[in-house]
Amino acid sequence: MVRRVLVSGAWALLLLVSAPLTARSLTLDAIKTMPESIEKDYRIWRYLTSGHCTKRDAETLIRQARRINTKLAKAYRHITGHRPPKRTHHRPHPLTPAQRAKNARNKALVRSLLASKHPLADWQRLDPAQQLYLFNRLGRHGRKRLDHALDRNTFARLSTVRGFDTAIQHILRERPPKLLASLHLLPDAHHRMRYETLMQVGFFNLLQERPRIAERYFDLAIRATNRRDQRDRALFWAYKSHRNRRYLDRLLSSYDLSIYTLAARDIAHQKYPKTITPKLPKTQRLDRAIYDPIFWAKLKRKIFDKKTDLKALATHYRSAEAVGYYTYILSKASRETQHYFPMPYRDLLERLPKSRQAILYAIARQESHFVPASVSASFALGMMQIMPFLVDHLAKQQHEKIDYDAMFDPRTALRYANEHMNYLTRWLQHPLFIAYAYNAGIGYTRRLIRRRHLFAGHGAYEPFLSLERVDNAQARLYGKHVLTNYVIYMNKLGVPLRLSDLLATLHRPEKTDKFRKRKHHE
Repeated sequence: MVRRVLVSGAWALLLLVSAPLTARSLTLDAIKTMPESIEKDYRIWRYLTSGHCTKRDAETLIRQARRINTKLAKAYRHITGHRPPKRTHHRPHPLTPAQRAKNARNKALVRSLLASKHPLADWQRLDPAQQLYLFNRLGRHGRKRLDHALDRNTFARLSTVRGFDTAIQHILRERPPKLLASLHLLPDAHHRMRYETLMQVGFFNLLQERPRIAERYFDLAIRATNRRDQRDRALFWAYKSHRNRRYLDRLLSSYDLSIYTLAARDIAHQKYPKTITPKLPKTQRLDRAIYDPIFWAKLKRKIFDKKTDLKALATHYRSAEAVGYYTYILSKASRETQHYFPMPYRDLLERLPKSRQAILYAIARQESHFVPASVSASFALGMMQIMPFLVDHLAKQQHEKIDYDAMFDPRTALRYANEHMNYLTRWLQHPLFIAYAYNAGIGYTRRLIRRRHLFAGHGAYEPFLSLERVDNAQARLYGKHVLTNYVIYMNKLGVPLRLSDLLATLHRPEKTDKFRKRKHHE
């Protein structure tokens, strides 16, 4: 149980009305009956670290885990002294004699090319499929010896062959100068490049001041995906590259909600799209099973069962207590075309500054869709997805003893998230940087924003290009989503805010953070 301590304001009220959860008494038999899921993995981990798990129990349970993450592996090794057994997979079909012979020839070619005194000439004599096979398997040093300027026809021909996308990724990462300079060329109409690679080549050409070439790549990216969010991103950058109004018009008609659709409405001086904040009754009392991650694992199976009537299912959770389940199910029922922005726990949050309310709501929506029993693959817990090590740290700071399952009580999760936010906002003021720190850590964020080429305010495509150049892919996407949520929530809280105004301050440390030098900005 949580030891109650003296706190002020709304958070004192929280401790009075909240009944924090404690870890349930788990048994081996109970865990065996749970559906295979990340949530079950979490329960297995709790059992392994309970202090009463035997070696035999550990060997039985580890085979039931869906995914063995580092926490499970460490707990298993602590009990047994061994690494977890590898999960068995279906064996691939045996290779035919012709396939084995082909593989042997390709391996011989790799060895021959690595030993060659004239590797480029030998490589150029091969057919395109062999060229790409070798290029992708030679390693950084071997590829360096193949650095040369590609002509238009060679580039187009190679782009139609399997492995070209991987080759482009190697070039972008390793930056051989002559091959890198060849990325101003365009692929064949039947190219094999994937969406993200097309976007990366587009950004490279923007940085090389070739906006027309960048536009062509972004246009190819639009056609390479069926996902609305990816298409909107490519539409935005195609417009930014050459200011062609047809891209902006298509973006303005999108049903998706993102920094790209908000930015398009800022450019066109249009209102932001309507979003839904349901007002739900407080009278319906639901079973406290809604705070159990195994309940959520079972409910997800229903939600993703094609036979389920989602709108009918949502009515079972039409309650303020279960607003996360209710809005999540309805969002899936609309195929993400309707955007729900719940604002629960007003009694706890309304005394906080509106900017703090907005960032907590923005993060909760992105982390868990306000589902209280959420568990991530790395065992981040609850509505605010707080990692166990951070729970320990925050509990120690507040002189509390708390069970990890208490994070499944949304009120406790909000209190802990707010305490963590108190620390983050000592150093960071901008919601984008706060989002990066919440997701990837404040140390990573400090290193990121101190890089001279990011968020410096220079260039025709800033700060959007800096947003795309964040090297942590998860944090990059997370920051964009939280920023979108923050703008919507600030407006819902009665604070008129446009995305463009928020982005305009990113290069000014006096407005955003305490990590960068300020003398040039004050």
